Amino acid sequence: VSSSEAIPTGEIADVTGTPFDFRKEKTIGQDVNADDEQLKFVGGYDHNYVVDGYDWKNLKNFCNVSSPKTGIKMECFTNLPGFQLYVGNFLKSKVGKENTEYKPRDGFCLETQFYPNSVNQKGFPDPIFGPDREYDCVTVYQFN
Repeated sequence: VSSSEAIPTGEIADVTGTPFDFRKEKTIGQDVNADDEQLKFVGGYDHNYVVDGYDWKNLKNFCNVSSPKTGIKMECFTNLPGFQLYVGNFLKSKVGKENTEYKPRDGFCLETQFYPNSVNQKGFPDPIFGPDREYDCVTVYQFN
């Protein structure tokens, strides 16, 4: 994303050695406040990730998440080429179920999708569908 305009540039950036590298296990919060222009621009994670080797005809495991506190594990699968990691940067504190206070970054979303601005970027997966190309996407969140 170009920080001056908030429009995706078409670059697929290498995450190696950056706060965006989740290829090895780490907590989501470990680097969320790192000194990084992209994190500062949106107040934390709100970025698209590429699903390596995605296949429109088959599900691909794109993420595994676990909570040491609860023991809950989630495996995520999709046939879409990307997903957005969002951590509730702009949520307002509110009281919810059982009088629990929910604050910014108390949760996260993994939203499967085409890359932002794919329609205008050569080389990105084609997000256009119609009579000759049926839209049939699947995302599975499996909990153990």
